[in-house]
Amino acid sequence: MQKPESLRQLLFATALGGQAEKLATFIDRGRVECRRGANLTFKYYYTLNLVVQGYAGSVDALMVPILAWVAEQQPDLLDRAPNEPFVFESELLDADTADVSIELELSELVLVERTGKSEFKATHVPEPIIADAFPGVCGVSLLQGLLDDGMTIVPA
Repeated sequence: MQKPESLRQLLFATALGGQAEKLATFIDRGRVECRRGANLTFKYYYTLNLVVQGYAGSVDALMVPILAWVAEQQPDLLDRAPNEPFVFESELLDADTADVSIELELSELVLVERTGKSEFKATHVPEPIIADAFPGVCGVSLLQGLLDDGMTIVPA
């Protein structure tokens, strides 16, 4: 599965400032969908649980990069009723820090091709590209803006 690592890298580059020790990831309730047929294409379905420990930043600085990532990597979550792409919980440790747990329902389509007598190639199919899921925010992909321009989230 490739999506969990992609989101981890984004959070290290944005909200966590490279502090890998602050983030733990878990894959819960995973399952595989596959049908008997002419090929071995299948789909992963799972819940990605991100746990940010001892987080001292604004929770907005976590949510904005995750929403930007969802818009490109799992855009169907933005259309999920009742407009709740993911859920989270937080344990307030003190006045400045909290542990934050975020759960995202993800899927990944994998195409499997035979490349030899006993060799196979598995290719993870990217999600359809949406030019800009949040057009009023920055005029380009919000995810790209966060990574390229070093955008920061300023608490109100």
